[in-house]
Amino acid sequence: MKITEEMVDYVSILSRLRLPEEERARMALELERITDYMEVLNHLDTTGVEPMSHTFPLKNVFREDEVRPSAPRAELLANAPAADEESYLVPKTVE
Repeated sequence: MKITEEMVDYVSILSRLRLPEEERARMALELERITDYMEVLNHLDTTGVEPMSHTFPLKNVFREDEVRPSAPRAELLANAPAADEESYLVPKTVE
């Protein structure tokens, strides 16, 4: 696929990158090489290959969720500068 400098400008706008004028032609060539390689990959025979999201198996290393009692509400609100019986009171910041 032929990548033009206008396409490079469009991609740079989408990616919010400022590309110096002298790099536009080089970037067009690099993007063209990438799309050419993608075309090579499109022609590979992948029949019988299971799709995957990662090249290695993912394992959840987090602990299981378990419900536990939390600290007493009165204790949590004790250090608040202003509180009512169930929550912190804060100044209004939006009109």
